[in-house]
Amino acid sequence: MPTSSQSQGDGHPSSVAVSAVGLRKSYGDKTVLDGIDLCIPAGSVFALLGPNGAGKTTVVKILSTLITADGGQAQVAGHDVATSPDAVRAAIGVTGQFSAVDGLITGEENMLLMADLHHLSKSEGRWVTAELLERFDLVEAAKKPASTYSGGMKRRLDIAMTLVGSPRIIFLDEPTTGLDPRSRHNMWGIIRELVTGGVTVFLTTQYLDEADELADRIAVLNDGRIAAEGSADELKRIVPGGHVRLRFTDPAAYQSAATALRDVTRSDEALALQIPSDGSQRELRSILDWLDSVGIEADELTVHTPDLDDVFFALTGTDTQPGRSSLPSQTKESVR
Repeated sequence: MPTSSQSQGDGHPSSVAVSAVGLRKSYGDKTVLDGIDLCIPAGSVFALLGPNGAGKTTVVKILSTLITADGGQAQVAGHDVATSPDAVRAAIGVTGQFSAVDGLITGEENMLLMADLHHLSKSEGRWVTAELLERFDLVEAAKKPASTYSGGMKRRLDIAMTLVGSPRIIFLDEPTTGLDPRSRHNMWGIIRELVTGGVTVFLTTQYLDEADELADRIAVLNDGRIAAEGSADELKRIVPGGHVRLRFTDPAAYQSAATALRDVTRSDEALALQIPSDGSQRELRSILDWLDSVGIEADELTVHTPDLDDVFFALTGTDTQPGRSSLPSQTKESVR
């Protein structure tokens, strides 16, 4: 579960780190973003999901002032990205899909170079470099050329370089792509630490378990629009397929429950009933109250909810796997 606080160093718990209204962007006759709205609280993790080519990186580039939008407005750290780009840049850090690490120099030299770019004094630059190298477990490799680093080490160095300027908001564009499972989990720990320290993280990813694990709120981008937005649990409830499964060892109790309940799927061989449910506490309590009222006791009750894979496939229309339910790709869901 996310472990972030909804606060920033200024003490305002509901302050907004990133907001956008009606962002639009086209390349030639191809519309990449067709009216994007965002509102991301400070001190939280926001994950933007979407298939390849959905426009995730374009959103990051607009919000980080690397490119301009064709329409709409956006504010980052309280500054308009179009009219105050320098103020935005001073408040953010960006780690792109491809490493910005210079492989010809050492990890320490990469860090000191970033310190120079941020106009830190030599003593402050060395102090910050030493602190971040230790924080990201790169002290032993600090004097080695970055070209000798593993993928996970390069990613850690990349993020360490991003933190040299103490940004309040960090954009991580697919930060764990290509990493092995151990390196991915290490990166998750780093992201959690950042948020605990009050940093806001804007994350794009194709790993649905990553969004599920880290994000306070998730948006699914498809065909240039936000197809759905909410917490991981909220998103899972908008996709059909959730159910409660009751299993019995007593055939008589099973028959009684099957006869009394409506809209259930029976499994006579397993002595199990499947009841459509969104998995909410209210529905679960209703089922338990009903069982008590008719004097039927199930031996096992399990709640099954769709996962983010189901949500992603349903909302983006990219499902090629048989047996999965799909919603129309133009479906617009907002879970607030």
